Amino acid sequence: MQNKQDFMKTKPVFPLLLSMAAPMVLSMLIQSLYNIVDSIFVARLGTEALTAVSLVYPLQNIVLSLSVGVGVGINSVIARKLGEQKPEEANKAASIGMGLTFIHCILIIIFGLLVTKPFLSIFTSDPQTLAWACRYSYIVLCFSAGSLIHICFEKIFQSVGAMLLTMISLLVGCITNIILDPILIFGLFGLPAMGVTGAAVATVTGQFCSLFVYLIIYSRKDIGIKISPKYFSFDKSTILQIYSVGIPSSLMLAAPSLMSGILNFMLAGFSDIYVAILGIYLKLQTFLYTPASGIVQALRPIAGYNYGAGEKERLHKIIRCSMLLVVAIMTAGTLAALVFPQQIFAVFIDDPALIGPGSTALRIISLGFIVSTVSVVYAGLFEALGCGKKSLLISLIRQIVIIIPLGFILSRIWGPVGIWVCFPIAEFLAAGMARIMVKKQNF
Repeated sequence: MQNKQDFMKTKPVFPLLLSMAAPMVLSMLIQSLYNIVDSIFVARLGTEALTAVSLVYPLQNIVLSLSVGVGVGINSVIARKLGEQKPEEANKAASIGMGLTFIHCILIIIFGLLVTKPFLSIFTSDPQTLAWACRYSYIVLCFSAGSLIHICFEKIFQSVGAMLLTMISLLVGCITNIILDPILIFGLFGLPAMGVTGAAVATVTGQFCSLFVYLIIYSRKDIGIKISPKYFSFDKSTILQIYSVGIPSSLMLAAPSLMSGILNFMLAGFSDIYVAILGIYLKLQTFLYTPASGIVQALRPIAGYNYGAGEKERLHKIIRCSMLLVVAIMTAGTLAALVFPQQIFAVFIDDPALIGPGSTALRIISLGFIVSTVSVVYAGLFEALGCGKKSLLISLIRQIVIIIPLGFILSRIWGPVGIWVCFPIAEFLAAGMARIMVKKQNF
């Protein structure tokens, strides 16, 4: 039986990958641009405000990790079931996944109310910074339903190759954010200046706008997947399939939060300046890795569909094309970081105390960008094939297992520079491990 997604095993690989990746890369670049613009606006309020928002990043990333991770699990199950020509099973996976997302929304609100202040108090003793950080965090966590549900829709749409529709939704949310940020932060058009609170309100408003776009599209267009209460049940097999990929993926995405939280603690022992530098770098890293993530998001449904359909030779070609595209992106990022580090940091802040050491950090960390291609692509591949634990292992090696203990040791010798050196070392070791794991995988 033919279905709407058969193009994923018939269309030439390179054009297919580009056609599905391009909308995601564009929309995610705009999302990353928003994150950078947001930091620029917040930085105009002062270093304390920028530090406050940087401290909230780990908590935000935990929420994002949960929603995206479970979404990746849903995406993986749907794509493989469609490849196996089992559309009813795909509908069940989508409906159960949406139900689980609603449960997660409730848990996140409870988490935000209970954890925010104790967590943030660990990293700063400045009362103004803590107050701003708590205010920002309460808003983005307690109104996170817009983010969680729209990301669930996003992964369902991506699983059937509807990347253009996903792009439209993301663009609406990002543009809303960018427009509202200066208005709410600085109090334009007669509105009161809300400062850091305004940045948080703009963020959640954009997320709900993205969700509304998905609801409108889904109600008017048949995407090939049906989300309905009649398909929902607490079916153990489907839930296990979703979480077997989703939990490792969530942990993998949460690893940067754990990493940044621990590194913030180490860096705060030297100066809050280095905490701000790490916060800026993490936003720059997001901007760089966003195009790579767009390629991987296109890779997942294509690889999962072809794996389910038994098209293994085509699967290998998909992997090679993905590697080529991500290497090109990372090479450009490396050159920019090595040649223009001062100019890049100057976009965020004009404090020479930040620009100098920030440029040094960026140059050192960028030495691992190109080799990270291997672990980034293979981690996405393992998620597509339902091997979530292997993706998690790659991520833990990249972001926890090497960086944290080595950073603790080297920071005692070289200060903050010792922490920056750990980043490229971890990338090389993770790439080697990922390659070994792929060789052992029979596909």
